[in-house]
Amino acid sequence: MRKLLNTLYVTQPECYLALEQETVCVRKEDEILLRVPLLNLEGIITFGYTGASPALMGECARRGIALSFCSGSGRFLARVEGEARGNITLRKTQYRVSDDEAQSCRIARCFLFGKLHNAKWILERAARDYAARLDAVRLKNASAQISSAMEQTLSCETLGQLRGWEGSAAKAYFQNFDQLILQNKLQFSFEIREKRPPTDPVNAMLSFAYTLLAHDCQAALESVGLDPYAGFLHRDRPGRCSLALDLMEELRGVMADRFVLTIINRREIQPSDFLQDENGAVRLKDQSRKVFLNAWQIRKKESLTHPFLQEKIEWGLVPYAQALLLARMLRGDLEAYPPFLWK
Repeated sequence: MRKLLNTLYVTQPECYLALEQETVCVRKEDEILLRVPLLNLEGIITFGYTGASPALMGECARRGIALSFCSGSGRFLARVEGEARGNITLRKTQYRVSDDEAQSCRIARCFLFGKLHNAKWILERAARDYAARLDAVRLKNASAQISSAMEQTLSCETLGQLRGWEGSAAKAYFQNFDQLILQNKLQFSFEIREKRPPTDPVNAMLSFAYTLLAHDCQAALESVGLDPYAGFLHRDRPGRCSLALDLMEELRGVMADRFVLTIINRREIQPSDFLQDENGAVRLKDQSRKVFLNAWQIRKKESLTHPFLQEKIEWGLVPYAQALLLARMLRGDLEAYPPFLWK
């Protein structure tokens, strides 16, 4: 199993990243803010960056360190990639399956079944743990709707049918998401999922967490030799990492949504941590983004027992475990892709 190394998040604006011997050096004007050995890194994500040296980009590509550039609000901009690695036979199989909608649908069913299963249990656990504070009956009804959609997805023969049932289940889930927010309810209220742009603090944090998770899923797929751009549920679109988005579906709730709820309910993030731009977009302040990212890294190092592999791993390794299982399925070592089913 892959060892979980660290991801370096550079959040200060106007920083320049350079290579000095075998370390990444973070500079701001003439001041050196940080030096980190590349040996300890699996990824680097910069926000509102000034730039990075060609030497650093080349070394990251050679070592397989994911180097991503994002805007100050967390929107993905670009990524440095090295020479394509992996088994060409595996990628050819992936492309053939991706081009066949019937085969793609069989795999997409697994992704969405996992997503709906996890959404259902997020609601079920909330109803169990906070029955005195929440509308447990309403949560149970939403859980039943999602269960019905789960059953329907198993018999779907087209991607259009799958998306329809996923959409109805997502509506039931997000209609009850506000109930799961237990602290600062007035400031952290949630009505509807909005992403372009997010117009409230909860949506801003969800979008930011999804950006981080997408980065991890893309890196995981590349590490096992798969092409993160050739998806099964998400179809081909220039510049879109469709397979990374596929893999994210089953992990959004358990890794991103629950994380956002946790930092709100633990009061690790406050309403004063956000700014609103002229276009109405809401985003984290620079200093607050550091708090968010630090909590995200801590969360990734917490352990769980993988439900299929029955091995104890860290949360940050879950995308890598699922990418490995997907590769095994495409090679024919597994009859079907086993989604990540949390409970």
